[in-house]
Amino acid sequence: MRIPLLSTRRHPFGLAFASLTLLAVTASGAHAQGRIIGRSPVTRISGTTTVTLADRVLRYEITEIFRNDGGSVAEADYMFPLPAGAAFEDLRLSINGELVSGETMSADKARGIYEEIVRRQRDPALVEWMGGGMLRARIFPIQPGEEKKVVVRFQSVAVREGDALRIDYRRGTDPGGRSGGIGVRPVVSRIEDGREETGATWSRFTLVYPRSESYGTPYSPTHALRFAEDARTRRVEARGTAGEVTILLPLRRADVASMSVLTHANGNEPGFALVSLTPPAQAKRVTPRDLTFVLDVSGSMAGRKLTQAKAAGDAILESLRPGDRFRLVDFSTDVREFRAEWAPANAVNLRAAKRYIAGLRAEGSTNISEALRTALEVKPAEGRLPLVVFVTDGEPTVGERNPDAIAAIAAQHRRDARVFAVGVSTGVNAALIEQLALQGRGTAHFVRDEESVEGTVSLLARRLTAPVLTDVRITASGVRLSRVLPAGPIDVFAGQDLVVLARYDGSGDATIRLEGRSPTGPVVWTTRARFASETRSNAFVARLWAAQRIGWLAAEKRRGGRTGELDTEIRSLGERFGIPTEFSSYLVVEPGMSMASAAPRVRSEAASSRNASTGGTRAADGSGLSASVTQQSAAPTSVAPPSAARFEAARAAAMQREMKSVTALDDAASTAGARVVENRRFALANGVWTDAALRGDSRVVKVRPYSPLYFELVRRVSALSLVFALGDRVVVQGRRLAIELDPDGLERVDESVVATVVRDW
Repeated sequence: MRIPLLSTRRHPFGLAFASLTLLAVTASGAHAQGRIIGRSPVTRISGTTTVTLADRVLRYEITEIFRNDGGSVAEADYMFPLPAGAAFEDLRLSINGELVSGETMSADKARGIYEEIVRRQRDPALVEWMGGGMLRARIFPIQPGEEKKVVVRFQSVAVREGDALRIDYRRGTDPGGRSGGIGVRPVVSRIEDGREETGATWSRFTLVYPRSESYGTPYSPTHALRFAEDARTRRVEARGTAGEVTILLPLRRADVASMSVLTHANGNEPGFALVSLTPPAQAKRVTPRDLTFVLDVSGSMAGRKLTQAKAAGDAILESLRPGDRFRLVDFSTDVREFRAEWAPANAVNLRAAKRYIAGLRAEGSTNISEALRTALEVKPAEGRLPLVVFVTDGEPTVGERNPDAIAAIAAQHRRDARVFAVGVSTGVNAALIEQLALQGRGTAHFVRDEESVEGTVSLLARRLTAPVLTDVRITASGVRLSRVLPAGPIDVFAGQDLVVLARYDGSGDATIRLEGRSPTGPVVWTTRARFASETRSNAFVARLWAAQRIGWLAAEKRRGGRTGELDTEIRSLGERFGIPTEFSSYLVVEPGMSMASAAPRVRSEAASSRNASTGGTRAADGSGLSASVTQQSAAPTSVAPPSAARFEAARAAAMQREMKSVTALDDAASTAGARVVENRRFALANGVWTDAALRGDSRVVKVRPYSPLYFELVRRVSALSLVFALGDRVVVQGRRLAIELDPDGLERVDESVVATVVRDW
């Protein structure tokens, strides 16, 4: 059987089309890999993307399964995004379990054959290249309850970012529903009377590459990664709901760190930069540690908490390596020690220390100040990294009780010790835990009552196992870095990437310099990178920086008290980048309910007339754009939170300071009716995704989905591609105007109106 496939022609509006017709073939599409257009009862029920790296060439294979959930024969009409620079290879659709490919023919001929076969109710599929990096597929018929499979293959050359290969894929965003798991989103199956009915879908992204010492451990600024390997290959699975997948695969050399730089800039303000560093492949030595474990054994720790804390202490001991030394300090009303001096981490001492931990009992009050003084007053030896892991569940009730004074005592005795503080349960003084960690160049961890102390401390112990670089600082020549996060010198442990976020002024080629100390002496690494003056790519870099910045600002606010400037910056960052803060709450309402004044709403105010020659809507100013008025909700008033709320606020800020991928940020911020796309937060109400930044003074241009104007705007304004992927009803705010996708919107306008939209966007 001959199956027509691919050719191109020019659309009258300037769009390039490529068409492929697949005969005796069935399938259909949704989104996340593709997205169903309009009100089809066909849903995408699963999808997998596998990218195989070989000799710098990335081969993509996307498999999707679709189902007709309606009660009658249906046609699927769906959009499918391709990465920039991808070379289309083939598309296959299932016929009775067998995948069948197509072949080239003209667009007009392909469409004619498709429509003829549809009239005969046989099994065709038509795929068109729509411009803007999107394919459109139409498949008919799909019987009620029937499932079909489509496989798309394409190739691209892996782009090099500094000392790493960059792998990108745009999964897109399914309209409607809630998120969860790895890219799991329900997909709209039908819309009736303003109500959506959804069906569950899942998707998976996997990178496969040769097992070789020349590759380092991959890092993703967008997703959490899971690793597996066999004798010949390594597999990396991206886990998370972010629509854009980016993975950096370090090209590793034995004695030199791998560095890469990603930038994002809009041209009107300082840009955003992410610098990642992977330590050398073979660390000749690691810095020996002097590790002190400090455990609260007051009466409030009795029962499950103490049992888990003891297990956490065992995990700390098991993480010690030959050459490390340790101390154990336990406290309640009084402070006690396993030994008054450092104990070498040998088998005899470790067994004795475990017996000591097993014999601990919970009783008495909480003398935090004396416990910290005891833990920090013993001086570590030169050339060793001093680490303190401090675990408590309560407020100080004996000795010094003022949290600021306790933090000052710790600062006085700390010297170079890094303090990692763990607060257990909502009764803990969250601000004190936070300040001990921040002033001590460590991290703060907050364990809820129902969570495992052992799990948190065990993970921390594994992270701190083998220091390979200490006191690392970053500088740049050619551009000026500011608001660097984390601030100050940084420590890098084996198996971890160093990720630094910053703002930058200037553009062009620049040199990034990282210097620090290794077990063998000072080290300096440099890399050349190009800092863009304006680019819409890597929008996740800006969101990561903003999330970490909010985490640091929130801690500073708890330490120094509320100030107008801090509140303003936190509020501004939260609203701009769609990050939940104490000042930014996003109302979500059920489909069909009115958002009233709780969220932006568009209302056309200007009478318009249809321009026969262009199909444009002309406003009084002649721009072809109608006006609109919106309503915004007032910011919630701030109320002093109880201890549980303070605990949760400090916990959230600690997580934000440690965020290295946007999947954690999106998972924390997402709700059933909220999405973040291109650093914009959208709320769903009445079937319309509305930009939270929508302004009341904006003009609004309405565009019919999938019309020539739709694709022309996608082609000229790259940011609209992912925004429009939300669905057929979207309102998004630009600089001077808003764009609304509406079935009754414009299909074609003359070039001057298009230029106006692009200029004012």
